[in-house]
Amino acid sequence: MKILEIENLGVSFPIVGGVFARKIGEVRAVDGVSVALEQGETLGLVGESGCGKSTVGRAIINILRTMVYGVQISGSVKYNRNSELVDLAQLSRKQMLPYRPDLQMIFQDPYSSLNPRMTVQQIIEEPLKIYTRSTAKERRDRIGWLLSKVGLTPEQANRYPHEFSGGQRQRIGIARALATTPKVVIADEPVSALDVSIQAQVVNLMQDLQDEFGLSYVFIAHDLSVVRHISNRIAVMYLGHIVEIGPGELIYKNPMHPYSRALLSAVPRPDPEGAHDRRIRLSGDVPNPAQKPSGCAFRTRCPIAKPSCAEKEPVLEFKEGRFVACPWV
Repeated sequence: MKILEIENLGVSFPIVGGVFARKIGEVRAVDGVSVALEQGETLGLVGESGCGKSTVGRAIINILRTMVYGVQISGSVKYNRNSELVDLAQLSRKQMLPYRPDLQMIFQDPYSSLNPRMTVQQIIEEPLKIYTRSTAKERRDRIGWLLSKVGLTPEQANRYPHEFSGGQRQRIGIARALATTPKVVIADEPVSALDVSIQAQVVNLMQDLQDEFGLSYVFIAHDLSVVRHISNRIAVMYLGHIVEIGPGELIYKNPMHPYSRALLSAVPRPDPEGAHDRRIRLSGDVPNPAQKPSGCAFRTRCPIAKPSCAEKEPVLEFKEGRFVACPWV
């Protein structure tokens, strides 16, 4: 069953300038993204910094309008709640309240996403106070249970974030996200700020919690090797577009889109000399999102680009078990 259906999602941020801060242009950070998330599935969303991954995640849980004044959101984000489809993208802040407990987010930086003036108890208790009618004792019991689930102890609830390591802080962030028993969790680069050894622990923890609670994840990352181990499917993004989407192992072992190949070639390998030979170096820089190239957004850096690539934007076509937005592969 599809728990999320994103159709033709577009997000544009205004560019303001001048003395009166008038709108003088816009950045189309997400441009026509369509993807679905099955119940209990993990969808990996990968790409370079600035390609629109985090914006997609924030658009799903509908917090962009409260973060950025003047942001324009088009398309739909349909959430399947008890067989009733609700378009989250059209809801106001007040209308979103009944759906907030079902959709939670794990943020990228465990150092800035936790309030340093609040104890762990207060941090995890906050969503319980807002979205449940539980008593103080019930909340304390649940917080102790949640901390045990993420590998911490109930006794640590009275400590402050600065008393924990980065990996422990991210576990606190995961406990906070699970407090309201969500159906969908958006994990926005949850391990990128952590050491490699801690990354594996956090990824394994997220997999265990998914198996236990039947969670559906949108796992956002720039490292394909991290996404590979947790994702059922992988969607590769470039400059606001999905350029390839399909089964995780298939894309990891045999990427078809030129950008997917370049992204995978940048993954560190245990054989330095062999890895150096396989590395695909793209020419040029990432185009300005406010002035995207015509046609295919990747054509200015693509090693197999043809003159016709400038004429129209490629659509996703099914090829060899996955969807690819390139007619030349």
